[in-house]
Amino acid sequence: MTSIPSIKNGKPRLIMNYFIPYKEPRFWLIYLFVFIINNTFSQTHTNDAKFGQAFHLSVKPWDKSKVDKNDFLELIEATCEVMAINQNPSGAIIDPYLKREHQYSTPYFAFAVGVLLKAGKGKHLKAAGIKAMEHSTLAFSKGSKAIPDEHGEFFISPLTNSLQFYKNHVSQDQFKTWTERMRTPLEVVMQNFDGRINNWRTYAMKGEWNRVNHKLSDKSFATEFIETAWNQYSQKIRIVNDKWNMYQDWSSDPQSLAVEAVGRGNLIALATEGYDGPSSPEIWKAFRKGTYTSLYTQSPDGQAPPNGRTDNHIFNDVLYQLAFEVMAEDAWKNGDQYLAGQYRRAANLAFKSIYRWQRDSGPFKGSFYITKNHFDPKDRIGYQPASQWGNYTGALVQHLAEAWISRKNEIPEFPSPAEIGGYAFTTDDSFGAFFANAGGFQVMVNLRGASVPKYGLSWTPLGTVRMVKQGWDGRLGPSDGEHDISKNSTYQMKTDNGTHVDSYGPQSGISFGPEWKERGHWVRIADVPSTYRAEAEIKFVHPLLVRFTIHYTYVTGRGGPYFSQEFILTPDLLVTRLKNAQSHQFGLTVPLLENDGRPLITSISNNIAQTGYSKNGDQQSFIGLNKDIKIVSDAPSIQSTYGWLKPIRFESEEESIDLMVYPKISSDMSSSKMHENFKWTANGFTTPLAEIKGNLYRGINIAGGEGDAMDLDADGKSDVVFSKKCRFMLQLNDNSIDQVETDQDVIMTYQGKNHTLTAFQPFTLN
Repeated sequence: MTSIPSIKNGKPRLIMNYFIPYKEPRFWLIYLFVFIINNTFSQTHTNDAKFGQAFHLSVKPWDKSKVDKNDFLELIEATCEVMAINQNPSGAIIDPYLKREHQYSTPYFAFAVGVLLKAGKGKHLKAAGIKAMEHSTLAFSKGSKAIPDEHGEFFISPLTNSLQFYKNHVSQDQFKTWTERMRTPLEVVMQNFDGRINNWRTYAMKGEWNRVNHKLSDKSFATEFIETAWNQYSQKIRIVNDKWNMYQDWSSDPQSLAVEAVGRGNLIALATEGYDGPSSPEIWKAFRKGTYTSLYTQSPDGQAPPNGRTDNHIFNDVLYQLAFEVMAEDAWKNGDQYLAGQYRRAANLAFKSIYRWQRDSGPFKGSFYITKNHFDPKDRIGYQPASQWGNYTGALVQHLAEAWISRKNEIPEFPSPAEIGGYAFTTDDSFGAFFANAGGFQVMVNLRGASVPKYGLSWTPLGTVRMVKQGWDGRLGPSDGEHDISKNSTYQMKTDNGTHVDSYGPQSGISFGPEWKERGHWVRIADVPSTYRAEAEIKFVHPLLVRFTIHYTYVTGRGGPYFSQEFILTPDLLVTRLKNAQSHQFGLTVPLLENDGRPLITSISNNIAQTGYSKNGDQQSFIGLNKDIKIVSDAPSIQSTYGWLKPIRFESEEESIDLMVYPKISSDMSSSKMHENFKWTANGFTTPLAEIKGNLYRGINIAGGEGDAMDLDADGKSDVVFSKKCRFMLQLNDNSIDQVETDQDVIMTYQGKNHTLTAFQPFTLN
C-alpha cells in the first residue's frame, strides 16, 4: 500500500508565533523583543518544539467574539442567586451536598456580590453579601481554626478587596469592625505556616500584598514573606526551572496542567497589583513567558488543557480567561497591540466555552456544573476530594468577577494561536504532554501516564486525549481519556514450579492509541503507564499542515512491543497510521463518547465509528482506511471526567492501521461519502475537502505549504511560481488567489504577472 509521506527529519527550529503589525511604528522594537526570545529559546529547547512563522492570513473567515464584559456579570449574578439560596442565617454559604460551609465559598461569594454592587447590579443580593462579609471577617479574625477547613490563605485577597465594594453599603462602625478584623496577623490566619508550599502559598503571597495596598499589613513584613516564599519555599523553582515557565504544583505526577494556572495566576496578580520587592522582575519574566505558552495549550474552543488533579473542571477555563484578561491589558499598556488582541481573543474563547456547562433547569438553574459533564453533581464524576459544589462554584464567580475588574480597555481582537495553528511542542517532562495545531485543529498527547495515584486516582492517561477543531463541538473529541488506577492492569501470577510470570487483569485505561494482544489478553497503552512512555518526533510544521510521529516504547526490563504512530494534521481532518515493529496482534483504540449525563447518538458500521449530540449537529467520525478494516466494540465502557467512553478497536491484517479522524459540522459531507472519496497518492492523499501533496496543502478556500510552485486547479501545471523555495499561504476564491503571504522576500509569478512580496506582509491581488 502507499505509505504516508514524511520529510527528512532535520533539526527543528523554534520560531515563536508572534504576529508583528508591520504597519505599526513599534515594529522594530517588537521585532527585537521576539528576536531575543527566539534566540533564548532556540539555544536550549530545539529538539522538541517547532513553531510556524508569524503568518497573518487566517485559515477560515474570522469573526469577532462579540463578548462584552457585562456578560460576565450576568453569569456571576445568576450563580450568586443560587448560592444565596444556600446561605444560612449567620451568612455562611452551605454546600447543598456536604450540608456544611466548605473552604472559601463564603468570602468568594461576598467578593462576587461586591463586584456586582460596584457595577450597579445585584441589589437584591446586597443583604446576602453583607451577611457573608460579616461571617467571613469574623472567622478570619479568630484565626485558622475558625476558618472552614483551615483555608485562611484563600480568605485574604477576596475579603481585603471587598472592603471597598461594601464601604457605602454598611454603617461606619461595621466597616471599621471589618477593617480591624482584616488586620489579623498572617501567622494566625495561616494553618501550618511553614508548610503548604505549593500553590496555596501563592494565595498568601497575593493576599498579603493586597493588604499592603489597603494599609492592613506592614510592607516590610509582606515583602520579607513574599521573598522568602519565592526564594526559599520553592515558588521560584516551580516556575523558573520549567522550560516554558509553566507553574509546577508538585501535587501529582505528571504535573497538573489544570492546577498550573492557579499558581501562575496568583503570581500574575501579585505582580500586576504592584509588588515591587527584589524578585519582582524575575516574577514578571517568568509568568509572562508562561502565560504566553498557555496561549498554545488552550484548545481552539477555549478550554484549558486537561491532565493532573482537578482537570476538566469548569473553573480551570475561567482561570485561563482571567490570566489572559490581565495579560491583554499588560500588552496593551506596553504598546504590543497584536499580542494584546490575541490575549483578549483567548480570554473571550475561554469565557464562551463555559456556557455549555451552565445548568438550565431545577433549583440550580443559572449556576454551573463542577466538572465537564451533565451528571448529577452528587455522583461526583471526575471529582477530587476537594471538588465540592460550594468552593468551586465560589471559585467560578470569584475569578469571573476578577476578570470583570481586569478588563479596562476595549482591545481589538486578533486570532489566537489556538485558531491560527502552525505549531508543535513538548512541555517540560514534569508535565509530559505534547501539543500540535494546524489551522485551528489541535491534538494533545500525553507522553507519560500517571503511575503514582493521587487521592487513589490516575488523572493522566498515556496516549492522545484531545482532538478539537475550531468552530466545532470539542466535547466530541476525544476530549478526555481515563485510567482507573484502582484496577491494576498488571499482577504477578505464581506458577506450579514457583516461577513468576507477568499476567494482565481487566483493562482499565483508555486513550486514542495502540492496543495489543499479549498472553491472551488485550492491553491498551493507557493501561500500562508504569512501563511505557512516548516520545514526539516533529517532522514538518506549517499553519496548514503539521506532521509528527508519536513513538511508544517500554521503559523497564520486562520488554514489550514498540509502536510508532504517524500523524498528518490539517485544518479539516487528521490522518494517522499506527505501526508495530514486532509481530504482535495489535489495534488502534478509539474512545467514543456515548453518554455525558445525557445519551449521545453513536453508530458503528463496518469501517466508521461516530458520535454526536444530534443527527443534524456536529459529529466526530473515526473512519478506517484499510481495505480489511475490522471494528471491535465488545469491551465495557469506562467512565471518564467527560462521561462514558466506549472503547472501539480498529484492526487490520495489513502492516499498519490507517485511520481518518473527521470532525464533521452539520453542513459538511457525510462520513461515508468522505470515506468513499478518500484516495492515497504517491506522496499524500486527496479528499473532497483538501489535498495533501508532500508538504503542500490545497483546500477549498486556502492553500499553501513549503515549495517554489503550486498547482491550484489540479491540472498538472503550476499556477503560481515563486523565485525561490519558501513557506507560503494563499487565500483563494474559486481557485483564484485573493491574498498571498510568504515567509521570505520573493517574486511571485501568477497569471503572467510578477509580484514582489515582502516576508510576512500579506499582499492583495484582487
